[in-house]
Amino acid sequence: MSFLQFDLGSRQRGEIVEITLTSGANVRLMTSSEFSNYKSGRRHQYIGGLAKQSPIRLQVPSSGHWYVAVDMQGLRGSTRASVRTLPGMLPEIREAPLSSVPSLVREQPPQVEPGVEVFDVFISHASEDKDTIVRSLAVELVGKGLKVWYDEFTLRIGDSLRQKIDKGLAKSRVGLVVLSPSFVSKGWTNYELDGIVTRTVSGEQILLPIWHNITKQEVIDFSPSLADKVARSTATHTVQEIANEIAELLRGR
Repeated sequence: MSFLQFDLGSRQRGEIVEITLTSGANVRLMTSSEFSNYKSGRRHQYIGGLAKQSPIRLQVPSSGHWYVAVDMQGLRGSTRASVRTLPGMLPEIREAPLSSVPSLVREQPPQVEPGVEVFDVFISHASEDKDTIVRSLAVELVGKGLKVWYDEFTLRIGDSLRQKIDKGLAKSRVGLVVLSPSFVSKGWTNYELDGIVTRTVSGEQILLPIWHNITKQEVIDFSPSLADKVARSTATHTVQEIANEIAELLRGR
């Protein structure tokens, strides 16, 4: 049997293994003993399965020596793959459906003058995260019929960035904050976050953090209050799943 193998070495419980594929394939995360069984064609246990999208992320359930195997059993064609591990423990995300969380979105749209554009979602993010998550999230939300304040959609040449952000924040029902290592290192994103937090405290707007390639300890170091909020993580949810939940939440209000 032909397969791609990746020796991950010693990994810690809770670490995330990210596998990037060029086409659909079977992905198996296995301990040393289970990998030996797999190579020998014996029954084996693994984490994973048929991956129809890329990248996929699997959580290491216990500390030890781990392997990843990628094969095309039962599939046509071939694939290439790369594997990396994301440092730190998996964020402790509250998994209750967003629609079940009281007051996650304000009941009434923002009060604005007639003719002024109102948004469902404002996305605060670092520019370094556009290609990996933010742009695709914005496109998914727009595809579900939501009005999204996202700089690539909203800003025009000659616009005042600060004024546009202020107006977008004031006229959005939900403020999404994509928390990542790049986000926490930037002062400009903190300006946006301060605006969202201020409106959250006053009840004008709701804050929903999205954790992206960041550990719980890094979030705690950045903002202990954010670490305790209901959130979603790209380590446990796809962009499409996050967009679906946000759309369902807003449509139900």
